[in-house]
Amino acid sequence: MKQFARIVVAIFLIIIGLLWILANINVISFDVAFLWAYIYPVILVIFGSRWLINYVRKDDGSWFWGCFFILFGLLLLLDRFQIIAFSFWDVLKLWPLLIIYVGFMLISRRNYNIINAGRDKPGAKNGTGSLFSIGSYDYTEENWKAEPMKLNNMAGDFYFDFSKAFIPEEEIPISIRSLAGDVTILMPETIPFHVEASMKAGEINILGRVAEGVNRSLAFTSDEYDASIRKINFTIILKAGSIKIDYV
Repeated sequence: MKQFARIVVAIFLIIIGLLWILANINVISFDVAFLWAYIYPVILVIFGSRWLINYVRKDDGSWFWGCFFILFGLLLLLDRFQIIAFSFWDVLKLWPLLIIYVGFMLISRRNYNIINAGRDKPGAKNGTGSLFSIGSYDYTEENWKAEPMKLNNMAGDFYFDFSKAFIPEEEIPISIRSLAGDVTILMPETIPFHVEASMKAGEINILGRVAEGVNRSLAFTSDEYDASIRKINFTIILKAGSIKIDYV
């Protein structure tokens, strides 16, 4: 983010310098205060977008502050183009966003136990996350250990590559619950698995078997599942998003 900020500031200074030169040689008329009134809302939108993109890419970032600065910058631009009336200090009028944010957290708290918040790391013990938390789960490191998990989230993606995992000789239950997000699971063909997947709105795709639309569910069991010692049992429940399980 610091490097990105330096680039934005550098580009801004270069543009200001060029415009000032053109104004000094009477090529254009240049009003710094007038131009700044348009530039800083654009900067807010750029930084908000960067935060949001970083969050989606699982590179830190913040979906809340990203959305906040994008909204703030856009409202200021709408004011500059005389579509609405919104000044800088009208940002205080956006305080109800905090109530909305807290409301989402309280809904999650009512329905699910709060265990932990933030981004999970490979190798975490069972019982991590909650629908109070926001972030992504990424299990793609070499030799990460597959073990019983209960992963809960308000919003975020789940990505598992079991071809890179150390899988013990046992049945491993993995539960995933989220209000919104995508679940992607890559399985080696040598590991039997069972999955019970359900979703309020979106698509479920298990080895090419597809269920999409509203209030959809899909179950699948590998041929060798019952007879195998080493196997994985998935329970996946989403409100909205997608679930995809495929062989790698």
